[in-house]
Amino acid sequence: MNEPIVNRVAKSKLITFDLQEFYPKGDRVFFDISEWLEKGLVLKEKKFRDRAKDYAWEQFKGKYVAIDCSTDAIIPAWAPLLIASYLNSFAKEVVFGNLETLENHLFKGVIDDLNLDLYQDKPIIIKGCSEKEIPENVLIQLLARFQKVAKSIFYGEACSSVPIWKKAQTKIH
Repeated sequence: MNEPIVNRVAKSKLITFDLQEFYPKGDRVFFDISEWLEKGLVLKEKKFRDRAKDYAWEQFKGKYVAIDCSTDAIIPAWAPLLIASYLNSFAKEVVFGNLETLENHLFKGVIDDLNLDLYQDKPIIIKGCSEKEIPENVLIQLLARFQKVAKSIFYGEACSSVPIWKKAQTKIH
């Protein structure tokens, strides 16, 4: 009755993949174009260009920036391009959209760069709980990438994972 307790999870071939470990470090900033519009709605080209030319862009040095407009203003396509042309000299990365769009973009790079050889024919758990918020779209992109190589994919924690996908077994006749 005094048999040692065996941690079957630690001995299994399960690989727990924690996206938080790959979280791109750096501040995320939202640049709201509406703050440069008359009453948040009307873009006056000369004023807009002058403001861009005189703006303190260095405050974005080393940051990830999402550009968008928080009002219902109709913005000409050149406006975010003009903003990005200045930001690109300072920011780590610039995207058009909200902060979730930015996170999706940053994690797409992480997921695309994964060395899938490490996960070939292995059971994988995509870790569910983390301190950083991971957009659901990122989890879907990760799942699609792992489905190309994994034996099976679960979501959650090793002690309470939910089965998501299992590679079909080919029958030999």
